Amino acid sequence: MPKRWLALALLCLTGFMIILDASIVLVAVPSIEQDLTFSSGGVQWVPSGYALMFGGLLLLGGRVSDLLGRRRVLIVGLAVFAGSSLLCGFAWSGDALVLARGLQGIAAAVLAPSALSIVMTTFPDGPERNKALGIWGATSGVGGTAGSLIGGPVTDGLGWQWIFFINVPVCLLVIALAPVLLQDSRGPGKRGFDLTGAVTVTAALIVLVYAVIEAPESSAGRTTLLALVSAALFALFVLVEKRSAAPLVPLRLFRSRALIGGNLITIAFGLGAFGLNYVYTQYAQLALGISAIQYGLMSSVLAAAAVCGSMVGQNLVTRVGARPVAAVSLLLTGVGATAMSRLTVESGYFELAFWGLTFFGAGLGAGTVAGSISALAQVTGDDAGVASGLQNASFQIGGAVGIAVLSAVATAHSSGSSPAGLTAGYRVAFAACWAFVAVGLVGAGLLRTRATEPTAASPAAQPGHR
Repeated sequence: MPKRWLALALLCLTGFMIILDASIVLVAVPSIEQDLTFSSGGVQWVPSGYALMFGGLLLLGGRVSDLLGRRRVLIVGLAVFAGSSLLCGFAWSGDALVLARGLQGIAAAVLAPSALSIVMTTFPDGPERNKALGIWGATSGVGGTAGSLIGGPVTDGLGWQWIFFINVPVCLLVIALAPVLLQDSRGPGKRGFDLTGAVTVTAALIVLVYAVIEAPESSAGRTTLLALVSAALFALFVLVEKRSAAPLVPLRLFRSRALIGGNLITIAFGLGAFGLNYVYTQYAQLALGISAIQYGLMSSVLAAAAVCGSMVGQNLVTRVGARPVAAVSLLLTGVGATAMSRLTVESGYFELAFWGLTFFGAGLGAGTVAGSISALAQVTGDDAGVASGLQNASFQIGGAVGIAVLSAVATAHSSGSSPAGLTAGYRVAFAACWAFVAVGLVGAGLLRTRATEPTAASPAAQPGHR
């Protein structure tokens, strides 16, 4: 096997781990809350603290990897991720766990763009890069949905601490093999950081995600105020980037319809993957009263369908283009969500849930491939780190927002704490996934048709000619 494909396997393992860590904790939250002491509502920061730091710092992570060397930054990030995972497992209080999860998120924000930019610089533009990005996108999609499958048996069998301990040997393996298998590279330019831009965009993202996560427990006025603060910070960021000699995010990137469309698609699938998975976890464990292991087995069909969908999707993108693959995939997830919205307390697993999860997973797998390829297809090597940071941020922030939005919808439409009352809210939340589909379809509409896409032989598709 060529060395570059072994390198891809190593990088995909890293990508799978950091995305998995965002979702696997959801299954373990009840056990964590029983063992550790939290203030009222404080346990929500175990999953959301990771998401906030991960999503908020991804853009800076991409810039750091471009300037300091992608392989070097990857290795340092792995070391920090391993150390913070140990701190999570040995956490002696709720506050200690939340702080350790935040450190994990910071490490993930550096790891994700470093790994993806190495993928882009390892494979030449064209069908081979499409295949590599398709495999990368598939591992990210599966990582976002496989948390319950892996987390259930680990939590019930070994204890919640082991959902963090299992990261350590993975990190050590990649650290050992990275100097042998991975190429180092960096983007040319000034060796400096746009600190003002980094602070403003990170603050804007953190405030935005914080506002959505806190919305179910906050007043409308407070949520609106936080949203306005976030918008003001984003506006300030744009102004800073226009005036910066070495901007954190070159605004020229947003002239690409493919980049904008691909990231909208990725946001949509992040919203749906994490949001639907979270609501189904609540339905299964609170309304049906099943164990974490049983839930993991029931939800495994989603991960399996996502794997199959990603393999089919990467071949179809190469043949017919990303636009139709993305559109059909989004509609498939909508069909799956519709089936889930028909669930009742008496519904048999193979009556609705099995089919809903299958359709949703197939669309998720194929669609994340199309979104990833679209977002990065027209990016030069110089901007690989920041573009990959944007693409990863889209999925992660979409996931944090999706959980918050669907949780709020479910709470607002529940009719009491009985299983039937809770299920009434969950049904509406599943149906609300169509709003996420709409976001993705807007992104798909921005993509070029196959006939107008640059080919591998055209100057636009060649490195250095974009």
